[in-house]
Amino acid sequence: MTESSTPPAPSTRWGILATGKIAHQFAQDLLQTPGAQLVAVGSRRLAAAEEFAAAYSREGEPVRAHGSYEDLVADPEVDVVYIATPHSLHLENARLAFEAGKHVLCEKPLTLNLADAEEMVALARRHDRFLMEAMWMACHPGIRALRERLHAGEFGRPAHIHAELGFVVTADPSDRMLDPALGASALLDMGIYPLTFAHLMLGEAAALTAQADLATAGESTFDRAIALTGKYADGGLATMVASITSWSSSAATIATDRGRIDLQEFHHPTTITFTPRAVVADWTAQGGTVEPVEIVPVEPVIGRGYGNEALEVGRCLAAGLRESPLVPHEQTLALLRQMDDVRRQVGVHLPADG
Repeated sequence: MTESSTPPAPSTRWGILATGKIAHQFAQDLLQTPGAQLVAVGSRRLAAAEEFAAAYSREGEPVRAHGSYEDLVADPEVDVVYIATPHSLHLENARLAFEAGKHVLCEKPLTLNLADAEEMVALARRHDRFLMEAMWMACHPGIRALRERLHAGEFGRPAHIHAELGFVVTADPSDRMLDPALGASALLDMGIYPLTFAHLMLGEAAALTAQADLATAGESTFDRAIALTGKYADGGLATMVASITSWSSSAATIATDRGRIDLQEFHHPTTITFTPRAVVADWTAQGGTVEPVEIVPVEPVIGRGYGNEALEVGRCLAAGLRESPLVPHEQTLALLRQMDDVRRQVGVHLPADG
């Protein structure tokens, strides 16, 4: 399957399911996305939906507010539903949307475990609907440009990747970031980014090992911080870190036999640079540094980058696709399979695991 390049449909009509922080970020970018129109929002509280709708309505383009998810997916003007609820609710919400005949863009991780993700993919196929995990990083024009040029061999053979993402969560224990029933996990929330980054650049991991800092809540155990090492094809290695207890650089580097690639805020980078190194005669010599080269995105970044995943959905729907070549189902399932294994390694047990 090749990456889609079909122009977006004249208007892809969006409904947003839930009104939390990520829903607001997506809506802000959606308003800047060519060929996209936000037409409705749904919440379990009508007042929250009305406030959200008022914030994103524009003259001549009002956003309708629905006081339930059922009413949102039943809205005949909605083509595709963006699911922005906690991870533990994704499968239930996606089922509602598919049964109502809607396409789905679902926040990452797609579900808490592989079994639920496989069920969601099966539901999409049964209802002949489009489904994509909202891995905005994979749709980011800079990441796409880097991946294409790295795979083409332009920067040499990638030997090692390091990527880290973490911040301090100060919230009530009932917050989804700290509540295992809602999928609390540094791996699931942040670790999925370095894992996906390594997957995009090196391919599927042949082996992963992990260590974690664990916390307990009731009868559940979840990871507050996690460190991963991965082995990939052709000798590629990766080290990946995620945390909800400390501030990381949010940076990534790729070391190759020709130089180093640096990304700040790697999951939505503003700049990506390649610093070549001069060839040296032996290991004792110092390699001369050449001026860094900026890796230019393949197309403009829309907003913070959420707009590019919405644009990709529009392209796919215009082309009649049921999955995206940028975020294929196989990739989503492979990463969830890896995360299931990592959680077993470190002793994480969430209520959804049974």
